[in-house]
Amino acid sequence: MQPPDRVMNLRQVFVSVLIFGVAGLLLFMYLQAWIEEQHTGTDFILSPPGMTRRAAWNSSAPPGLSKHKMAASGGRHWRGKADPFGVVAASLVSQLSDQQKMSESPLSHFRGVYLPPALHPLNKTLVKGGKWKDVDSAQEKRRSFLHDFCKKYNSRKKLRTHLMHLVSRIYVEDRHKVLYCEVPKAGCSNWKRVLMVLNGLATSAHNISHDDVHYGKHLRRLDSYDLKGIYTRLNTYTKTIFVRDPMERLVSAFRDKFEHPNSYYHPVFGKAIIKKYRHNANEESLKTGSGVKFKEFIQYLLDSHRPVGMDIHWEQVSKLCYPCLISYDFIGKFETLEEDANYFLQLVGAPAELKFPKFKDRHSSDERTSAEVVRQYLKELSKEERQLTYDFYYLDYLMFNYTSPIV
Repeated sequence: MQPPDRVMNLRQVFVSVLIFGVAGLLLFMYLQAWIEEQHTGTDFILSPPGMTRRAAWNSSAPPGLSKHKMAASGGRHWRGKADPFGVVAASLVSQLSDQQKMSESPLSHFRGVYLPPALHPLNKTLVKGGKWKDVDSAQEKRRSFLHDFCKKYNSRKKLRTHLMHLVSRIYVEDRHKVLYCEVPKAGCSNWKRVLMVLNGLATSAHNISHDDVHYGKHLRRLDSYDLKGIYTRLNTYTKTIFVRDPMERLVSAFRDKFEHPNSYYHPVFGKAIIKKYRHNANEESLKTGSGVKFKEFIQYLLDSHRPVGMDIHWEQVSKLCYPCLISYDFIGKFETLEEDANYFLQLVGAPAELKFPKFKDRHSSDERTSAEVVRQYLKELSKEERQLTYDFYYLDYLMFNYTSPIV
């Protein structure tokens, strides 16, 4: 028979191992969720069981924003203050030694980066003539609207991401000190042509091919600079973003990538979409990935277990350019693209002869994606699918004050 003291020691060891095992499991689960969040970008609020995403978002709408204007974005959601895994993990991580913390990667210091919005006045000393009055007035309203929203939104949540990821979609033009965040299907091809001309890489935007724009690697991105270079440019350059009505941008991306021959999107996305969402698909469709229907594309978009990942052409602007983390000085819209772009070129002192190109980059014979074209595509969806698609892009609708579609 074992002595009582030894039995007691064994029990204490067992209990200690059990406690550390449970704590380790909770820490692992929490860190796994945290790591996933780094790859999915910014997400916002958890819907309580039985509550729709829209109702959940409404219940915590930032002050000053009407509840009927708020809804949850798609994807993984923020767990809020009541996360038990977070409490345990935070307690355990706080016990790391100083030496362990010092040995972390330098980039780890930019997790939890918080860049509060600052509405700086635009430098309009280079603007000539009085014809820009209406454009300037619209610009100030857009800036103020986004700033007011972000000020309230940022008081509730700090983004957890790396600085390098935050600026990975931003292109740099050093001569005129311009930072441009690329939003595909919102005039980005012509904008990159303009940046190449501003940088002295071409004499005319009309002479630059589509392949040179997208595959030539003539322009540098902000994440290619060192940390000092990134911060210097963020603080001193004129930062611009051009956006588009989310539904129009989505339909435009679908038409471009799936209704025309494409050696990348058909075999990579098309095959996976047809295989998962088309019943009784024929061999030819499964082999080529061509002929994806809009309804199938939307099923893929809304699927939390997509057979293939997201793509920048239909990713939300809130996850491409982080408008509430990076204070954009100029907010252009595709709907007023030409006048907004030409006004911006005056603001940064571009050559007088440089005008924003009017031509359609590809498929020039196709009708442009308009509100009427979008309505025709949305007819292919059920009411629930239309609502969920709207919810998926709701933050983009809200940030840039777009009118919600009739779903």
